[in-house]
Amino acid sequence: MIRLNVFVRTTDEHRNEFVRLARELVAASLRDAGCVAYDLFESATRADVLMICETWRDAEALDAHRQAPHFLRIVPRLRELGEMKTERFAF
Repeated sequence: MIRLNVFVRTTDEHRNEFVRLARELVAASLRDAGCVAYDLFESATRADVLMICETWRDAEALDAHRQAPHFLRIVPRLRELGEMKTERFAF
């Protein structure tokens, strides 16, 4: 399995739109074949910090997800709304 932790820093101005789009991405991604888990977390202490945690069955499922229409539409906009850093783990 593959786990991605995507750390996000956004601004007050962009936060609501980021969260709305991220929730849309979560809902659509949970329906992707090979998606084990997909969650959005908000910091309890910093409004500008969020995290998206994804777990995928294998690299093929993750690659297919990255080509899905919802990913191609939403993720570029998320990148405009926040600074993102990804950690990847295989287990």
